[in-house]
Amino acid sequence: MELGLTTFAELYPIGDRPAPTAAERLREVVDEAVAAERAGLDVFGVGEHHRKDFAASAPTVVLAAIAARTQRIQLTSAVTVLSSADPVRVYQEFATLDGLSNGRAELMAGRGSFTESFPLFGLDLRDYDEVFDEKLALLLHLREEEPVNWAGKFRAPLTNTIVYPRTEDRPLPVWIAVGGSPESVIRAGLLGLPLAIAIIGGQPARFKPLVDLYHRALEEGGHDKQPIAVHAHGYIADTDEQAVADFYEPYALAMSTIGRERGWGPMTRPSFDQLRSQNGSLFVGTPDYVAQKIADIRDTLGLDRFMLHTSVGTLPHEKVLHNIELLGEKVAPQVR
Repeated sequence: MELGLTTFAELYPIGDRPAPTAAERLREVVDEAVAAERAGLDVFGVGEHHRKDFAASAPTVVLAAIAARTQRIQLTSAVTVLSSADPVRVYQEFATLDGLSNGRAELMAGRGSFTESFPLFGLDLRDYDEVFDEKLALLLHLREEEPVNWAGKFRAPLTNTIVYPRTEDRPLPVWIAVGGSPESVIRAGLLGLPLAIAIIGGQPARFKPLVDLYHRALEEGGHDKQPIAVHAHGYIADTDEQAVADFYEPYALAMSTIGRERGWGPMTRPSFDQLRSQNGSLFVGTPDYVAQKIADIRDTLGLDRFMLHTSVGTLPHEKVLHNIELLGEKVAPQVR
């Protein structure tokens, strides 16, 4: 089973300290990826957002900086908001990253958990589903080793076109990232693409029917078994008390901020404790506790990869680095 981390390069205040600048936070993210490789982890993912509270609006640039300082760790977007991007340019960027990293690039395509990119790039939210379907289809065509003839609604047609540079030795790996939509799960299965599930609240076991649906869609599409990954919030410290003391306030700040936009109630300590329980979606505690929770969700959902998202609210950089060390050196051996 692969283990790794994801980040959006979050920009929230840290206790009494103001939020870091975007430049400071991006440099920290590169250091965190280097630490993840040093700790023996398998994958590092950078998300794409276009908001003031996230610094990573150009994940391929960040991943390229990471590629220059690492040798082994897999580099992925988490996710690429394909709906508001040009698939041709996306392919070029990730093929370039793949060459720079000696074949370590992959792409997780999603519709995005926020909608700011639509007006930013001149798109209409009424096209939310249709534009993703079309752009995903084009991206998958571009991976093929033959000229592409394509016409759609949302970009100019391509005639007898091969997009360069090409990836070497393999097609560019493309995953579908979902937040719980059955339609998205079915799409991934019918296309024969790996599935990444974001588990943000509730009980992870509730995603078992979606995984079963994905397997049925793979079979219906005539595809072999594909990897399944989970992305979930969490933090590891030497003691449970330290983990909660470090993580709760930054987490509550970030989730309450987003919650006000979406009509959720504020994050409270009782709701946090419920999410942190053995059956909840938060992976917060000692290495032993987090390892057991990861093993449980692996066995429940049949996972091939687990990605921990630590900086939901911005944490002190040194604490994130210690969390990475514990994940790689204490949690990973137990899970494996």
